[in-house]
Amino acid sequence: MAKRYEKRIDWQRIYHKYRRSNVKKRSLLLNELCDLTGMNRKYLIRKLNKKKVKSSKHRGAKPTYEAEIYLSIIKPIWLAADQIRGKRLKEVLQDCLHFYEEEFGDLDEIIRFKVKQISSATLDRLLKPLKANYKGRGISGTKPGTIIKNQIPIKTNQWEETKPRFMEADTVAHCGISLEGNFVWSLTMTDILLTWTENWAVWNKGAYGVGNAIDDVEANLPFEIKGFDCDNGSELLNYYLIRKFAERPQETAIQFTRSRPYM
Repeated sequence: MAKRYEKRIDWQRIYHKYRRSNVKKRSLLLNELCDLTGMNRKYLIRKLNKKKVKSSKHRGAKPTYEAEIYLSIIKPIWLAADQIRGKRLKEVLQDCLHFYEEEFGDLDEIIRFKVKQISSATLDRLLKPLKANYKGRGISGTKPGTIIKNQIPIKTNQWEETKPRFMEADTVAHCGISLEGNFVWSLTMTDILLTWTENWAVWNKGAYGVGNAIDDVEANLPFEIKGFDCDNGSELLNYYLIRKFAERPQETAIQFTRSRPYM
């Protein structure tokens, strides 16, 4: 009986009334409660003399990062960086935040500081709801040259990467949001040790056009190329380039290798 009444009573209202009353009124209130509920008088006294404890719906520390505020800053940088994971995005934020401010206006100093201090785990957590809407890996113009892979070795550790003249090569499409039609590609070649980089424009990416661009890049380099490594795209992995490198004299020979295919 007592337990049934205890659940129905507005203890918060009675508590405030009890705490504001003098000794005589408290005694009368206890008498009424004992008669109404059948509860023990000493139990009621202990219950009403306890200090009020505020209940909290959200326990623990207040979140440092409010999703709405920080996502508006992080999202455009994340999309521009090709939706990379939080670990890499954290480093990108350090370098690219000033570009965001040039485009969208200066940030509050506290917000800028917190964005730079944000952890990779927090970045992944904030971006998790967005990733469902951006599942694609972006537009890729790399079509694997599967037929001649066996003729070009995968680069492992055979290069003398402590010396210059060993180049990594790749192409980038300047096509906007569609790969349809004709457009310019850029051939990028980078010396692994020196990080010397040459960029050359190519109309479409046919084997002959890319081959001529490689000749132009080589002519502009202050050193001879000893190694040429590329991905598995058919614009670089083709019979024309194999013959082109194979027909060179021994003194200017170029070691032609490829990277492992994407998983």
